[in-house]
Amino acid sequence: MIVEVLNKQEVIFSENPENEYIKTVSQEHRKKLAQFFTPYPIAQFMAKWILSNPNCKTVLDPALGLGVFFRAILENTDKQIHFKGYDIDSKVLEKSQELFADFDNVEILNKDYMFNDWNNRYDGIICNPPYLQFRDYNTKEDILAAFQSRLGLTLNGFTNLYTLFLLKSIYQLNENGRCAYLIPSEFLNSDYGTCVKKYLIENKFLRYIIIFDFKENIFSDALTTSSIFLFANDNEKTEVEFINLTSQTDLEKLTERINSYPKLKLEKTQKIDYQELNPNIKWRCYYQPQNTQKYQHLISFRMYAKVVRGIATGDNDYFSFNLEKQKQFGIDDKYLLPCVMRATDAEGHFFTENDFTNLKEKNKKVLLLNATDLKDDNLKSYIELGEKIGTNQRFLTSKRTPWFSLENRIASPIWVGVFNRKGLRFIRNEANIKNLTTFHCVYLNTMFLQNTDLFFAYLLTDVAKEIFNDNKREYGNGLNKFEPNDLNNSKIADLSILTETQKIEMLELYTVYRESAINKKTIPSILEELNLKFEKAYKK
Repeated sequence: MIVEVLNKQEVIFSENPENEYIKTVSQEHRKKLAQFFTPYPIAQFMAKWILSNPNCKTVLDPALGLGVFFRAILENTDKQIHFKGYDIDSKVLEKSQELFADFDNVEILNKDYMFNDWNNRYDGIICNPPYLQFRDYNTKEDILAAFQSRLGLTLNGFTNLYTLFLLKSIYQLNENGRCAYLIPSEFLNSDYGTCVKKYLIENKFLRYIIIFDFKENIFSDALTTSSIFLFANDNEKTEVEFINLTSQTDLEKLTERINSYPKLKLEKTQKIDYQELNPNIKWRCYYQPQNTQKYQHLISFRMYAKVVRGIATGDNDYFSFNLEKQKQFGIDDKYLLPCVMRATDAEGHFFTENDFTNLKEKNKKVLLLNATDLKDDNLKSYIELGEKIGTNQRFLTSKRTPWFSLENRIASPIWVGVFNRKGLRFIRNEANIKNLTTFHCVYLNTMFLQNTDLFFAYLLTDVAKEIFNDNKREYGNGLNKFEPNDLNNSKIADLSILTETQKIEMLELYTVYRESAINKKTIPSILEELNLKFEKAYKK
């Protein structure tokens, strides 16, 4: 009997079904369903955590795909285990059913895990869930109601679907059961993750968070951080261990130590007692050195300024104009506002009226529709066109009255990029024009307006970037993102402690740099010197 099973295993392990599947299914199909397949070495690592439960008899995969976790478990055990897998994609399950056709102990269900199986418990749960925005679910209210009644959690529509999979699986874990999830670490450092972290702290099943260096992208076609979360429903409820890995090969060294749990504690890891975990802060501070610790005389960013997102139109193609489109539809100048639409249209640290004029003359889309008078026939016709093509029924426009009205947002003196790979980029909006969501808006507090130049000089430095980086959100391939509150909740140098001499020296350097940048002859050494001035003033 054992020989027969091994022969079956040889068949399913001799293939690479993920590669074969990718060749036969369009990228659009996989993207729509968020199908990003787990590398086999990672599946093996996670499978061994599940199998370290000696009494493992039932295993669930809530997002089966091609069953990579089941294959990894079968390869590493001859235990009599019943497997159950859910997936909503009939295409991927057709291949899975072929792979496991000879295994009577593998149950495959073409159903949505979110709506099924609440009452069952499992000895092992292992999953790489879909990375989808939960707000895209048509029946999200029913799911939220289920989480409220079963787990006592009030979740918001911005929660990512993978965290809902995680929460439900923890709820379904048997006594002494093990759970392993491969998910982005983003929720550890985001606003919507606060409720999830509170549940993890109260539940106390979480044992390890293994974070891959964000420069390494585990999934070749998805920009996401990758982390392995390991859970155990046992009595070891005192602490969580955070482990940083720089590559997949480090998993091999980690396997032996993880499998010895709970006898052998890991070396060179960050161990945090449950009572010390704070759900209201970014958990990056538990597994990465904090840059703010290098500096002194720091205060809250909110003391100086507030960041809000740029204007969201709901349909940029419809609301944005260039000169050619303006002429085509006969829209009067008074119904168009100057506006930067794309990050590439403001590439330096200063954006002037000349920069705007040059973009406009090059027929770039830098004009934003501001429909304030429907008595104008051409404007009225364009509004009717929007209703004909369905712009009025889009998510944002459908919630506005009238649907074509703009958000009431004055031009901000400073812009800041949303995404970056080399640190935050702040831009001085000297043209005093509006911007879309490609940039966030930075508004200075009234009492500090007279110090705008000094404030912006600081924002240009590596000192500022380093301190802000404590609040960044990390994606794959080194991509970082900042939401407005990530900046609002950051620290900043207290500029009031500077002497008048220091301020004069810094402003002189800033003036030279500004002139060189505006004239397109940037002098990097000036920024380096400015940065040294701030380092001397604030570094411990």
